[in-house]
Amino acid sequence: MRTVPGATGHVVVVGAGLSGLSCALHLLGAGRRVTVVERDAGPGGRAGRVRLGGYELDTGPTVLTMPHLADEAFAAVGDRLDRHVSLTPLHPAYRAAFADGSALDVHTDAGAMEAEVRRFAGPAEAAGYRALRDWLTRLYRAQMGRFIDANFDSPLQLLTPDLARLAALGGFGRLDRRVGRFLRDARLRRVFTFQSLYAGVAPARALAAYAVIAYMDTVAGVWFPGGGMHALPRGMAAAAAGAGADLRWSAEVSGLECAAGRVRAVRLASGERIACDAVVLSCELAAAHRLLGRAPRRPVRLRHAPSAVVLHAGCDRTWPGLAHHTLSFGAAWDRTFDELTRTGRLMSDPSLLITRPTTHDPALAPPGGHLHYVLAPCPNTDIGPDAAAWRDLGPRYRDSLVAELERRGLTGFAASVREELLVTPLDWTAQGHAAGTPFSVAHTFAQTGPFRPRNLVRGLENAVLAGCGTTPGVGVPTVLLSGKLAAARITGAARPRRVRHHCVPQRPVRATAVPTPEAAHDPA
Repeated sequence: MRTVPGATGHVVVVGAGLSGLSCALHLLGAGRRVTVVERDAGPGGRAGRVRLGGYELDTGPTVLTMPHLADEAFAAVGDRLDRHVSLTPLHPAYRAAFADGSALDVHTDAGAMEAEVRRFAGPAEAAGYRALRDWLTRLYRAQMGRFIDANFDSPLQLLTPDLARLAALGGFGRLDRRVGRFLRDARLRRVFTFQSLYAGVAPARALAAYAVIAYMDTVAGVWFPGGGMHALPRGMAAAAAGAGADLRWSAEVSGLECAAGRVRAVRLASGERIACDAVVLSCELAAAHRLLGRAPRRPVRLRHAPSAVVLHAGCDRTWPGLAHHTLSFGAAWDRTFDELTRTGRLMSDPSLLITRPTTHDPALAPPGGHLHYVLAPCPNTDIGPDAAAWRDLGPRYRDSLVAELERRGLTGFAASVREELLVTPLDWTAQGHAAGTPFSVAHTFAQTGPFRPRNLVRGLENAVLAGCGTTPGVGVPTVLLSGKLAAARITGAARPRRVRHHCVPQRPVRATAVPTPEAAHDPA
């Protein structure tokens, strides 16, 4: 594995999102002096926090899987995740509600899920689920150490016995067909293939290898951090500060000072110059390229994943049919993916993710209040309406979503809303997300593994990238790994570890506060 040559004693990490904080912790654990510079008033990046009339809103991801990867970052500095963040395993991980009125609770416990599938679709499908679960586990084991938790310098590094194992498992077939070998019920197949949407590829065209995402939430488990997802970056920042990191908030980077093929210093908009031996850019990929003064040449333009409209609704009531996470599927399926990834139209029969974080933390809302997060995938601005179009389209689409929620059983939703925040591709664009999507570069075959934008920067021997736009990709687990892999480019390869499949934190406590200004809790 190629590493940064020369001195690496002081590293500046640009960005205090999950990847930047993960990188900082791994660097600190390897004895480096670390300065983290963040343009916002506190940590989080995509996993930020907005306070709205007594409601505490997570502005980014709401689903946490594979928490042992976060624990690994804490362990790098002799700390533990459970000293900073209280984690609750979710049972069920999801509730899936279908257009025909049926519903399925998705359990990560094998016995509970087998019983639920038997109730829902009969004994043959229950047996198919068991076989699918075994396949997902073997697929994960074949991929994690060699293809996901790995730095690549060349596609030739794929040529290992694990590649043959992955091929033997059918990893290079199509996702929907492979899952269909185990499950005949179309509703069940959706539960184990919808995850490919966040990789930016329809199940009919996605590699079966991407079923590893389904392993992460349907087998390894889904967790909720007390205080919401923002508690994770807040805890990571506190651990980094405790290990000696210099955390600079409201510190926007204006440029890099380069000489003789190395970054010599990071310049802030305030005029301050921070000398460094290496730099890690964990900001948006497009922002990193602007700082570097160039983007790498690729034979084909980068393709981005679909975007999303998110309605944060603080309500004075809730509905008993909602779990912590509810997948509300429309009747359409293939057409939905075609609209999102090819024709650029809004979903004509939407499938939605509804998250109710106050299920497990009522303190996120004022007394008697309930917080609902409604995510509706939509085309990115490369193929769908451009960012400016969402100024008028956004409010209309919000009303259509609310009407759809009421049709699906959330009667009285519109009248219950006391505070709300609507986020559209216009807002994602304003935040610097290319193509107006928070899901970054899609995981097509040509943008995965060694073909994804690499985390080493050609022409600058001490600049490294981290975040969802580079290796290994999009999602909380992979972004945490991205920070670890970026750190390894500076410190050298870590000793390989046995793949871990579950993490049960031992001593849950409330999230530790990170030393930031009060504004850190209200980045809006």
